[in-house]
Amino acid sequence: MITIVLLLILFIYANLLVLFIVGTSKVKVLPFSESKSETCFSIVVPFRNEAANLPMLLQSFENLNYPTDQFEVILVDDDSLEKFQVSGLKFQVQLVPNQRKSNSPKKDAIQTAIKQAKYDWIVTTDGDCIVPENWLLDLNNYIQQTKKEMVCGPVLFKKADGFLYDFQQIELLSLQAVTIGSFGMQQPFMCNGANFTYSKSLFQQLNGFEGNNTIASGDDVFLLQKAVQYYPKKVGFLVKSNFLVQTKVASSWKELFYQRVRWAGKSTEYSSPFGKMVALVVLLGNLTFIVALLGLIFGRYECAFILFIKVLVDYLLARRTAVFYKKQMKSIFLTALIYPFFSTAVAFYSLFGSYQWKGRRF
Repeated sequence: MITIVLLLILFIYANLLVLFIVGTSKVKVLPFSESKSETCFSIVVPFRNEAANLPMLLQSFENLNYPTDQFEVILVDDDSLEKFQVSGLKFQVQLVPNQRKSNSPKKDAIQTAIKQAKYDWIVTTDGDCIVPENWLLDLNNYIQQTKKEMVCGPVLFKKADGFLYDFQQIELLSLQAVTIGSFGMQQPFMCNGANFTYSKSLFQQLNGFEGNNTIASGDDVFLLQKAVQYYPKKVGFLVKSNFLVQTKVASSWKELFYQRVRWAGKSTEYSSPFGKMVALVVLLGNLTFIVALLGLIFGRYECAFILFIKVLVDYLLARRTAVFYKKQMKSIFLTALIYPFFSTAVAFYSLFGSYQWKGRRF
């Protein structure tokens, strides 16, 4: 009886991942274009204690292939313990303190910046990121070609060494495939605020973060799900092999665990029924792997089939974005073994436990 239940869950899980894989092929790649630089952008960077990382981000802004009079940068300092000074930059930049109003420091920081932004297009990224040189040019081309008012983009990790990096990279490749695939299925529910663009007018039409500003994180997914609910045709995902924001990996398993708890805590508040269903199926899929592995240890050899199919579909999903973005996947089998236990622990802890992030407890 248990084997039948496991096979049924595996069937649902595998079919869902296949749909995501197929969905990735339905999102059109942004073609080369000679579109004029007609869009002006306000780049918003909320940060806390990022003095070591911000110079690299600002240098990547200096390297942008875009007119410096058509973008500005607004750095919002969320009560950093270490003060950061800005000087000698060739683009327009403001450094402003965060105006706290809610339980979500990052949402407050973005709203603080939007009030001061002089351009209609808001682009958010994080203090530990590096952006590609054609970042704004590609965004401009996409906006001009599609007339979308909300543009999501991919985020992957900067190259590092060790299993902790390999583990996080494979996980994020899978998440990017799910994200792009959901757009191909016309059921988008997830995005990353480190590469997220929207018009100020759309933000105001959606009443910003109203309705979820009691939740510490989710400045990206909740806004996306609102837009999909009310203006689905205004939302798109920009797919291009070199349109890729790079961020730093978590430096320890503890930091990674708390980060994922922060991410997982949003899923129960999703307004997207499809997103909630995906979260549940993924949890059940990982629990199925754990039970099947225990079954195999205790001599239930038919469980080997369940383990094989689970690992195979997970690999095919991650490989979809790894090939497109030219990223390597190392430690695949060790990651496949550990990830279900890690993900399940994160899911259950997020329901009951608190977490620390940027020196604060939530």
